[in-house]
Amino acid sequence: MEEPRGDFCADEGCAGDVVVEKYLAESKVSASHVQLACRGPHCAFPVDGNELRVWNAEDPSCQLLILRGHHQPITAVAFGNTVDPLLICSASEDYVIKWSLEECREKVLQGSPPRGIIVGALLGKVRYLRFSPDDRVAAVCAGNKIFMLDVESQSTLTELEGHQGPVTAAEFCSWQAHVIISVSEDRSFKVWDHRLGSLMYSSSVLAASPLLSLFVDGRSQQLVTGCAAGQLWIFSVVEGHHYRCVTHVDLRKQGESFFTRRAGSHRCRPLGESQLPSASDLDHGDSSEVALPVLGLAPCDLSLALHPECASCLSPENTSCLWIGSSAGLFVFNLANFEFEAVLLFRDFRSLSIQVAGSCAVASEAGGDEAACVLTSLFGNEVAVLEVSVPALLRSWRRPAPGQPLSVLPSSCVVSTSPLYFRIIEEKSAKPVRQKQSAARGAVQDQPLVFRSRIRSSGYTSAPHATMFSPKTNVKNDGERSAKCKSSHRCRFARKLALNAVPVSSALPSSKERPAQSPLPTRLRRRAVAPAAVRCVQFSADGRRLACGLASHVSLAFDADLTGTPAVFSGHDGAVSVVCWSHDGKWLLSASQDGTLRVWSARRAELALCLGSSFTTQQAQAYNLFATTAIGDGIRLWDLRTLRCERRFEGHPSRCYPCGMAFSPCGRYVACGAEDRHAYVYEMGSSTFSHRLAGHTDTVTGVAFSPSAPQKRPWTKGAALLRTPWQGWRKTASTGRARTGSRKFRKECGRRRTASLKKLALLGEKIRST
Repeated sequence: MEEPRGDFCADEGCAGDVVVEKYLAESKVSASHVQLACRGPHCAFPVDGNELRVWNAEDPSCQLLILRGHHQPITAVAFGNTVDPLLICSASEDYVIKWSLEECREKVLQGSPPRGIIVGALLGKVRYLRFSPDDRVAAVCAGNKIFMLDVESQSTLTELEGHQGPVTAAEFCSWQAHVIISVSEDRSFKVWDHRLGSLMYSSSVLAASPLLSLFVDGRSQQLVTGCAAGQLWIFSVVEGHHYRCVTHVDLRKQGESFFTRRAGSHRCRPLGESQLPSASDLDHGDSSEVALPVLGLAPCDLSLALHPECASCLSPENTSCLWIGSSAGLFVFNLANFEFEAVLLFRDFRSLSIQVAGSCAVASEAGGDEAACVLTSLFGNEVAVLEVSVPALLRSWRRPAPGQPLSVLPSSCVVSTSPLYFRIIEEKSAKPVRQKQSAARGAVQDQPLVFRSRIRSSGYTSAPHATMFSPKTNVKNDGERSAKCKSSHRCRFARKLALNAVPVSSALPSSKERPAQSPLPTRLRRRAVAPAAVRCVQFSADGRRLACGLASHVSLAFDADLTGTPAVFSGHDGAVSVVCWSHDGKWLLSASQDGTLRVWSARRAELALCLGSSFTTQQAQAYNLFATTAIGDGIRLWDLRTLRCERRFEGHPSRCYPCGMAFSPCGRYVACGAEDRHAYVYEMGSSTFSHRLAGHTDTVTGVAFSPSAPQKRPWTKGAALLRTPWQGWRKTASTGRARTGSRKFRKECGRRRTASLKKLALLGEKIRST
């Protein structure tokens, strides 16, 4: 039976928009443990043992190409990396043959049998094939060895030997052409320099099951490997990271978490009741769990496959994913947050010919919405070619749209030394008032509501009829308060008002009251020309001065009649957008597009206080992200637009003690503490740490970046300053004693800290006095 299949419907609804079986072949020999190949619209697989078939989904005229040349059953197939010409290599125990698809098609059209070039012979049972990035070298995994064959000269360049078990997969590094990585049934991976024939790195034993698949991601420079027990490991191949493990994923547990999160979401019916299979589903008579072996790994770029209706499925900024082929189905795995984005279980589509796969290969064409997948049956001899619609698959598992907006509260309040700090005076509980007095105060008589056309002035311009605040004269010589005033709640309240109140005359805008019937100004009296575009203007409270902010990063303060030379306030790094006077006219506040607020002395045109920093201003998109940390679960980066985790930062040990974190002022890094007495710094685009900073002698519980002065940071007791490569100081707190550096450094930091505190205290006194 060799005919294309149409759309299929699962038990609970039509599923043809998600997956279509394009081709089905019945083989005389089982190909359940054979390396299959997919590249774009092409799928290659063996049929009847020694016959190689290539299926082309784009060209109906020559969809099926049959290649014969092997005498033994084909055990591995691989496509080349170049497009013109597109090469394919097949291997068996007798030969390793290279084929050119274009030449083979021309031979078929001419009526002659296509022929390939024998690259190697009698290498043993080949488990895996892979071309180098330039298609000049082929890596052939046979037994415990890796044979590096020259495709052009048909010679063996070198043999890489060192594994203790059969080599199951090997991949070249795209950014280092001389490096190749291999995995084996000995449950370890090794890094080789195939030009020198030397071993560069050998890992420890990763699992109890053999490693079956391997993928090297050139974008993040990470290697991903999976084993027969459904375990996935991700390692960093970045230079200097020493092949450290980024994370470890259990496919079954991750799948259960995925189905639990999607339990209440709106999705299509065929996938609505999906669950991972168990042994009872396969009629084994018990309820033990069935492993999900990782049969194949392939890149999955969803940046061009996202449609507007998939906006809630996946963030456009985070579309680097991975196809995971298993015996039960296909999984779309996000390499940023280490979670599943979509799942396609074969048993959800019972019209598919293969329900349990023995071998699997999948590939997504760049810029296309379709993915090609070729499967072989685990228990039968069938070979099937599937076409998966990636947007439809994502829509079927989309999350519910966010309902109510999510509010994020600040992590801490304003410090008490800040001028923005306002504190409500806590009043001590007064003595219980007698019932008669409270009853008399509570008795309020109803009065008629009267509207008057004219009301009397409040008397702000006239002298007060009674003294509001009078000096305290009933103070005894020993400094004790009088008993009468102590027991009086009104006296205590008046004293607090006297201490915190501002004189009424100083708070008034002018000593003269503007006439109620005064006409509007309609005539130009005077004009002043500013050196740059004026962004804002503001009169002082007494009307005697006029301030304006300019696009040239400065502020000017004129006299109200615009005569004389204006005072210049310079210091901003961006256009001044807002200026504001204090009530007494002694201070001028300016806000700029550099992200800072500056308080100036109006008399001397000097800077008194700077709030904020230009380093803390970020792009608008950055404020849609926030991070959380949990014991034993690392750091998760969330997106407020999709209400989903976009990235996970792994690698810092935090199993028993809560360790804090902080964003860098530039928004490019996130730092956190750890229990191994180190502080870790991550780049926002990578899930593994870029720097591990030492210096503490106990668990690092908190970290902080300096927002305003990257080169300077005062040292305080119980903390250490660590210099980062981007010339910034990061302050970390530890539960133990921290290294303080040299005596000269400690002395300089103490001097700067004392000077800063004195300046801040002096400014606070000035503000309170006014």
